[in-house]
Amino acid sequence: MRAGVLTVARLVLLAGPTALAFFTGGYFPEAQAWAGVAVWALVAVALVALPWPPRLSRPFWIAAGGLFLLAAWSLLSITWAPIAGNAYHAGQLVMVYLGALVASVLLLAHSGIRRWVEPALAAGAVIVIAYGLSGRLLPGVLHFARSLSALGRLEQPLTYWNAMGELAALGFVLAAAVAGDRSRPGWLRVVAAAAAAPLGMGLYVSFSRGALFACAAGLIALVVMVHRREALWAAVRSICFGGLAAIAAAPFKSVTALVGSGSTQQRQGAIVLGLLVLITVAAGLAQYLLERRERGGELPLPRRSPVIATAVIVAGLALAIVVGAHETSGRNTPRLSGGATRLASLRSDRYDYWSVALRAFGTEPFHGVGAGGWSVYWLRWRSIPEGAQDAHSLELQTLAELGVVGLGLLLVFLGGVALGAAGAVRTGAPSFGAVAGLVAYVAHSPLDWDWQMPAVTLVAILLAGKVLALASEGYSSSAILGASRRKIQTASAHTAA
Repeated sequence: MRAGVLTVARLVLLAGPTALAFFTGGYFPEAQAWAGVAVWALVAVALVALPWPPRLSRPFWIAAGGLFLLAAWSLLSITWAPIAGNAYHAGQLVMVYLGALVASVLLLAHSGIRRWVEPALAAGAVIVIAYGLSGRLLPGVLHFARSLSALGRLEQPLTYWNAMGELAALGFVLAAAVAGDRSRPGWLRVVAAAAAAPLGMGLYVSFSRGALFACAAGLIALVVMVHRREALWAAVRSICFGGLAAIAAAPFKSVTALVGSGSTQQRQGAIVLGLLVLITVAAGLAQYLLERRERGGELPLPRRSPVIATAVIVAGLALAIVVGAHETSGRNTPRLSGGATRLASLRSDRYDYWSVALRAFGTEPFHGVGAGGWSVYWLRWRSIPEGAQDAHSLELQTLAELGVVGLGLLLVFLGGVALGAAGAVRTGAPSFGAVAGLVAYVAHSPLDWDWQMPAVTLVAILLAGKVLALASEGYSSSAILGASRRKIQTASAHTAA
């Protein structure tokens, strides 16, 4: 009975972000309240059903402590926030993430379920992206709501195109990690490789430049951490077939921009659907046939390749921000369209949002203007006639609303996760895909409001829970390295045979 209850709890935990995606991504307070009830119920189940006391590492306590204090500080800001209800809901959201983190560390400590974290979350991303694409590929059968502000970009079911792009990027990185891991079953690697096609098409149709950057950052981190040829070739195949799916959709504006008559949309949707099916099958076949011929082994990377990769990602983000600021400086330039022309420019309204966030921080640098208060200051100081609720940057919005104290607590949480991830990678624990997904999330966090979209952030929280669970288990370096090498050698020998 106990084993059955724990199995159900683990399945609910892994399926939670996908389910929440169909409630506008969990953006509104009612969905967040129900999500909070669910995750803390899972914590209670884990505490009752698992052996006591649980093994919890120092990185876990740092990360969980940072989140708890961030929630407390957010709730305390009710006393100075311009809208008390906004501050309450901001604190409530952090408590959802804290509950999910604790539940994932407790429930994912079992090695049998831990291996399925990346495949399950990648499958959830495929489900959500496929649902969003289905209304474009089968317009005569399915009819979804449309937002004028989306300008035809992929938005359903999360209702925000950049969040859809980030979810596709997370799924893409996780699927590539599974496809390149020869210690996993062959059929699972084939399915993961095939997932690159719908995820690549979804990433393209979102036209999210930040999500494309996040995907690239995650793939770079994955290849550098694994530093094996099979991981590199799996990532290359994923990029190729994901790119083919994007190219297949690009000429058909009824699919990418939702324009044209009903008959045109149905015809173009059917064509793209057929092409997507062919590319998906081809991706799976390529994984099945080509990996048998590919030579595995270590990649000859520089000794300091992790440092170099980190520097490349940070420099790329900084360069994009600087170039985008230069392009945005001309206020008489026309607004960007929702189509592929966005990918040729780095111009964005984010600089206006960030400017207001920094100005708000300047008024109250210690405790900020109060959780959820940025939107009020946006109405006061905005330079463009556009409504906005979020500063489109987790770090800058935290700095504006909760001051240096809030940003410090956020960094404590991220630092705890980073310590757990570094320990898991250093000891060779099976965490490379999870850490790569976390890199993709963190790379995107300065560029958008993923934090307010639980269907996206909970994916990262569960990945963080996995690496912290690995840290809590106290792996032996030699044992893990030996086990990993034996699995890879066995899988490679079997593939060669």
